[in-house]
Amino acid sequence: MLNTATDDTRTRPGVLDRIAVAVSEVLAPAILVAVLLIVVGWHAGDTPGVSRWWGLPGAVFAAVIPLGYVLHGVRKGRLTNHHIPERADRRIPLLFGTASLVAGLLLLLALGAPREVLALLTAGGVGLAAFALVTHWWKMSIHAGVAAGTVAALTAVYGEIALLGAPLVLLGCWARVRLTAHTPAQVVAGALVGALIAGTIFPALR
Repeated sequence: MLNTATDDTRTRPGVLDRIAVAVSEVLAPAILVAVLLIVVGWHAGDTPGVSRWWGLPGAVFAAVIPLGYVLHGVRKGRLTNHHIPERADRRIPLLFGTASLVAGLLLLLALGAPREVLALLTAGGVGLAAFALVTHWWKMSIHAGVAAGTVAALTAVYGEIALLGAPLVLLGCWARVRLTAHTPAQVVAGALVGALIAGTIFPALR
């Protein structure tokens, strides 16, 4: 029987590819960082007299402003898309994100933000700087790093129950490899670095 499939049909993304795209969007670094800061800020509000909303300005500097910079680059044609697939294009956005986060950290420090939020921003800044350094030679997965770091930070706050989020880290790593955005080594390295930084610096400073 003749194969009458068109080129468009043959190249159309399959179910697994569509799932991988959806996972990559839902577990995008900016989303996880924003949610994590809000959650940690809410937890910091358990202390009497401390607002539960300190995570919001942190999320603006750590996620919203850097993402806005990237989206502006996409609109101007400097970047391919908001995931920045080309390794050579990642360094400047990462450095911009680091600068934005440091500015937010200094502002929140001056305004008297709770220690937990400041500790999380510090850990995030170290993580961004580390990824910016490595990306000069290798495209380590930021998706994997932020996902693993999120679980590590939540474990420091809420205990072992937060480890139930570990399968989402694996799912995110699978999605990036499935989409050929990263190699298995790049997602493993990213996850390890993210978990190490968030699991050591954040608990030490909070």
